[in-house]
Amino acid sequence: MRISDDRYRRERWALELALRFLRHEARTQTIRAWTGLSDDRIRKLYRSYMSHARRYLPRHRGKSPHQIAYFTRSLRMQEETAVLASVLSLLGVVPASAGAATPVAVPGLGRGELLCQAFEAYRLLLPAAQISFEHAVFLTTVLTRGDQLRLGGCSDCGGLLVTERFPLRDRRCHQCASPVQPR
Repeated sequence: MRISDDRYRRERWALELALRFLRHEARTQTIRAWTGLSDDRIRKLYRSYMSHARRYLPRHRGKSPHQIAYFTRSLRMQEETAVLASVLSLLGVVPASAGAATPVAVPGLGRGELLCQAFEAYRLLLPAAQISFEHAVFLTTVLTRGDQLRLGGCSDCGGLLVTERFPLRDRRCHQCASPVQPR
């Protein structure tokens, strides 16, 4: 084995991950952060491989999502966020203890591949889910940092919850918090 073979393997891995991110409609800045590829290289990949895809894959422009209120705005979004966070946690994308990694250490090829696997599993569990891939990337970053949102458990049943860092109310899931309906 030659010394240069490892470099090409890593570059091919980055290109394959970038294509996977493109299929999930990720923004250029997100792909750059997770793969280390240049903006020009990402655009060329899109033109070469995605512009002739069977279904149209839009290129989203502008800033990536950055508001945590998106994940807590409705009951449905809170439940979807909990499911996504569960999958992210199970696959090791989000570390067990919040704040274990610095925000700079979150992106990487290995973790990016796990992120794609987690998002794909999440979409299999909830085909009509509202959380986009870009929001999943943001949730991963926020949960890893642990400064705005964190993983917690329901105080009654122990189910996984995504809560604010300093919650104002008890940590209870909606099933435990809702009154029992008589039959």
